[in-house]
Amino acid sequence: MLKGRLDNEMGQVEVRTDVIASYAGSVAVGCFGIVGMAAVNVKDGLVRLLKRESLSKGIQVSVTPENKLRLAFHVIVAYGVNINTVADNLVYSVKYKVEKFSGMEIEKIKIYVEGVRSID
Repeated sequence: MLKGRLDNEMGQVEVRTDVIASYAGSVAVGCFGIVGMAAVNVKDGLVRLLKRESLSKGIQVSVTPENKLRLAFHVIVAYGVNINTVADNLVYSVKYKVEKFSGMEIEKIKIYVEGVRSID
């Protein structure tokens, strides 16, 4: 697993991808229209809504050799919302907040809508 690197005048800081995934997950569930993060069971194709403490399981984070981030979100959206608008809002919020948090540039964000659920 590659770690993100931040270089400064004092040395180098390495950031684990699961730390970035946890932060990105908390940003994502705060976005309008996102009910939560999803975990997909590859074996039987079932999708389940993740609890707040395991949000990072619905996100894949990878670091490119150029030290840029690639994020893939598996989300469940609220019933009746415009998926394109929700996706645009998610990309904008995550890109801004994660870049500010990590100090690393985001190269690509992919969003997989795994389900639709009514807001309780």
